[in-house]
Amino acid sequence: MVTVSPRRGARGGSVGPTGKGAVATGPLVDVAIDVKYKLAALWTAVLFLYAYGDIFGYFRPGFIDEVRAGTVSAFQINQLYLVGIAVYIAVPSLMVFLSLALRPPVSRWVNIAASIVYIGTIVASCIGETWAYYYMLSIAECAVLLLIIGHAWRWPRAATPVEGRA
Repeated sequence: MVTVSPRRGARGGSVGPTGKGAVATGPLVDVAIDVKYKLAALWTAVLFLYAYGDIFGYFRPGFIDEVRAGTVSAFQINQLYLVGIAVYIAVPSLMVFLSLALRPPVSRWVNIAASIVYIGTIVASCIGETWAYYYMLSIAECAVLLLIIGHAWRWPRAATPVEGRA
């Protein structure tokens, strides 16, 4: 949960009791961010990495000719291929929302499971790849997905009262 002081000046400094005055000069405040926001932000980062990887692919010599010929990496571009790609991208897109909307126990496991599946698909897509940018983006995607797994795994738990204590 994000907590912010209700008394902030126009430039972000602390406001004195009269609304004017001293600007805070102490250490920067480290605001705690709810794990749901972290997960949604990380899924957004995954989507950006996917998008840029696809965009960079068009700069590869011969790729546009391959697309014009109706194939991509030995896959025939047809209705089934495009629906499959749409579903593949729709899942992380929905995860941005679901990370915020699902109850924590469900969200935790959905985030972990989806991340594991996507890491598997990314690793599989690297088989036979020869371009360095592709490996770099694949490593970045896997790193972000591992962060999702880590945050979901360490989801904070509510304190429970210990029996016998008042």
